[in-house]
Amino acid sequence: MERDRDMGVAVRRIAGALAWLVLAVIAFSTLSPVGMRPHLGTFVHVERFGAFALMGFLFGVIHPRRLGLVGLCVVAVAVGLELLQTVAFDRHARVVDFAVKAAGGAGGVAAAWLFLRNRRLVERVLGRLNRNTSSSR
Repeated sequence: MERDRDMGVAVRRIAGALAWLVLAVIAFSTLSPVGMRPHLGTFVHVERFGAFALMGFLFGVIHPRRLGLVGLCVVAVAVGLELLQTVAFDRHARVVDFAVKAAGGAGGVAAAWLFLRNRRLVERVLGRLNRNTSSSR
């Protein structure tokens, strides 16, 4: 039981570090000159949606009792970054970009809620997958 609790603390710490790293990458990508922005090779809206969904999910996992507040913060980050683009020389703020980012963030928080609600099921499935993988070697 104590080992499970320690594992949960470790997972939340890792998720916390990743959440802040993702936020930093999003801020850099949003505010840097267009030529310095990283590209994954997909549509830009897919990248925006995915980045904010990942950030919303990670912050949702580390703050499971404050999912509403996490959702508001993710949307506030989207608003803030879009507004900061108005002062950047070669960037521009668009409502559609904000909408994609906010939808991604909300989707990530919703995914965190589903994950946390069904955590025991996820752990059982992952445990079975781990046993099947280790027994086939």
